[in-house]
Amino acid sequence: MKKKIALILAAVMMLGLFAGCGGNQQTTTPPANGGDTAAAGALDVAVFYYNYSDVYISSVRNAMDALWADAGITYTNYDGAGNQAQQTDQINTAISNGANLLVVNIVETSSPDAAQNAVEAAKTAGIPIIFFNREVSTDVVNSYDKCAFVGTDAPEAGHMQGQLIGEYLLANYDAVDLNGDGNISYVMFKGQEGNAEAEARTQYGVADANAVLTAAGKPELMYYNAAAADKYLVDQTGNWSAQAANDYMATILPEYSEANGNMVELIICNNDGMAEGAISALQGAGYNLGDGASKTIPVFGVDATDSAKQLIDEGKMTGTIKQDAEGMASTIMNLVSSVNAGGALMDNTADFNVDEGVAKIRVPYGTYTGQ
Repeated sequence: MKKKIALILAAVMMLGLFAGCGGNQQTTTPPANGGDTAAAGALDVAVFYYNYSDVYISSVRNAMDALWADAGITYTNYDGAGNQAQQTDQINTAISNGANLLVVNIVETSSPDAAQNAVEAAKTAGIPIIFFNREVSTDVVNSYDKCAFVGTDAPEAGHMQGQLIGEYLLANYDAVDLNGDGNISYVMFKGQEGNAEAEARTQYGVADANAVLTAAGKPELMYYNAAAADKYLVDQTGNWSAQAANDYMATILPEYSEANGNMVELIICNNDGMAEGAISALQGAGYNLGDGASKTIPVFGVDATDSAKQLIDEGKMTGTIKQDAEGMASTIMNLVSSVNAGGALMDNTADFNVDEGVAKIRVPYGTYTGQ
């Protein structure tokens, strides 16, 4: 009898184990390699983010997580934490663990090597790879027929930001020109050296604003520090961080002030995170309080994050260029869904903006200046 009872208990335990492996089970236990895993489905997708701390990337990740869950697709997220060696290890580990589709927000963008290494790993495993947000070269994408890129047209954000700034200044020139010298002095905060988006935003955010101003008979923007060789301040960590912009502004404001007659009159940022950091420093000096009484230094960013839109709505920030996180996520999901249905990455992209001769899809930008 005791033997029969033991056999029955063993059978019950086995059934319990099988029941716990159902396709809709959620797990909250991160794997040992630092990822966080969720819902099961037809594919096993590994998603690599260059840095969880990036506000815009966090919004893409939230949108992607919701889409994976809705589609019932197994996924594991990985935080590269701004470290390419770490991300490369994560990619190799994910493939070893059975991932059969890679979605990669590459850390290193100043050379094609990191992206090419990721492609070679995917090619060896015979699985598709989708790069997103941080531009990879056309040669990298074309080196593998199961590779695609989803991102934006890098110069577009710079052109749109420059146009927005120029038009704002024409409408508010005398109010912005705090020292009344007929010129607008500016600071440019650059997110990262060598990054395609950062390079384009830094160039065109100023050049296109100048084109609007000079066409109306106004002088070009004047960099706040005339002696500086580079007309921008870059986040040396490459993280496009609020902290970098805040630290720079905390150094600038004591010297370049209304009291000294040389106050910074315009702040242009490659992203909203840096814009928020600059605004925090300005607020510490009594500006951009949104109270209707304090002066507001125009601050422009890129991304249209929720926190930046709130600052704009409160009158503490002037405008931003919307980089569509939900559009980025849904475009990636379109490619994944094609694979999940047994097709190729680019099977259902006729209605998307695809570059000629390469599997690169461009998600359009927009503008946001308040509700």
